[in-house]
Amino acid sequence: MLVPEPDCCLCGLCDGRTTIVLPDGNLLSKVVFVGEAPGENEDLQGRPFVGKSGKILADAMALAGISRSDVMITNTVKCRPPSNRDPKPEEMEACRPFLESELSGRSLVVGLGKSAIRDLIDYDGKMADIVNRIVDLDIGDGTVRFLPTYHPAACIYNKSARVALAEAMGIVRSYL
Repeated sequence: MLVPEPDCCLCGLCDGRTTIVLPDGNLLSKVVFVGEAPGENEDLQGRPFVGKSGKILADAMALAGISRSDVMITNTVKCRPPSNRDPKPEEMEACRPFLESELSGRSLVVGLGKSAIRDLIDYDGKMADIVNRIVDLDIGDGTVRFLPTYHPAACIYNKSARVALAEAMGIVRSYL
């Protein structure tokens, strides 16, 4: 798996980061969860999905009988954008080789949230129209199955997002 150099400066996100947030969980898993970008807690701890969204994700996974050690968890970019803004296209492009090396050869890639979904399959429509509908994702020389679903943060105020995330975890379970 390709990883950024410890002093990576391929984009401007290097200026404000505390640390580069690399993938976590089972790095050999056939299932990968991909979020948008590290948040404040992730930047401080150097692990993806450890803040409030991480707790929601862990709870949804646990209800489906999945643990963090069953899957790999990563983000489209490896450094925290200022003020938790969405990553810019050029920042996502800078991290794309790392992301593609993480996703290549997997059985299922789960896109968590609109930004990750847009980056991976170039979809910018309504989430409700694509959530939990598996599509093919071309990565490198191959194709993997891609499951777009809601970001755990969307579940805080949106009951239908909570239901959809739980359904997504059931689909993930069938791939493990």
